[in-house]
Amino acid sequence: MEHEYTVLGGVSRVKVGRYLSLIAAGISASTVFVLLWAVDLAKRLGLPANLPPSILSLVGAGAVFTLLSWFLNRYAWKWTPLGQLLKVPDLSGEWMCQGETIASAGNPGGQWQAKITIVQSWDKIRVRLKTHQSGSNSESAALVCDEADGYRLFYSYRNYPKIGEADLASHRGFAEIIFDKNLRSADGEYFNGHGRYTFGTMKLQRA
Repeated sequence: MEHEYTVLGGVSRVKVGRYLSLIAAGISASTVFVLLWAVDLAKRLGLPANLPPSILSLVGAGAVFTLLSWFLNRYAWKWTPLGQLLKVPDLSGEWMCQGETIASAGNPGGQWQAKITIVQSWDKIRVRLKTHQSGSNSESAALVCDEADGYRLFYSYRNYPKIGEADLASHRGFAEIIFDKNLRSADGEYFNGHGRYTFGTMKLQRA
């Protein structure tokens, strides 16, 4: 259920793809050169030498690019130096949320608690919020690198009440969360519509 997200203020994914292509081409060319040199040396020494075409295909630029892309998407982007260069924070994991619905006309307001699970890779994300009454999943998201306040996460979501919660209706909403620079806590705001018209604040702590 993960979906793509936009990164504003960071290095564009198109540019990263271009760099990966150049790196893959360099690695592929170097590896092929070494393999051919080793085969030639073996022949000069009178040793049996055979280089199957399948080996060359495995070290081709396309194969190397695919491997580098997979490694970046799953692991490398989380490394602090590379993450700082790309300006993509690692928000993945569980967060404890203390929320407060602001009182308004026809709504008394009140406090609530939730667990937020963020599933994230370099190009996809999912924000899952669960309370004892309902749960929601993000449907779109954007990350902004804010040099003054930290990282901002904007996302839209759809909420589904649990069976038996007759007073709650399925609805859509939008949230904005500002994470501090050490990525241990965050403050946010949300508002709901299309079925439930409420708004409020959130305070997050990494579990």
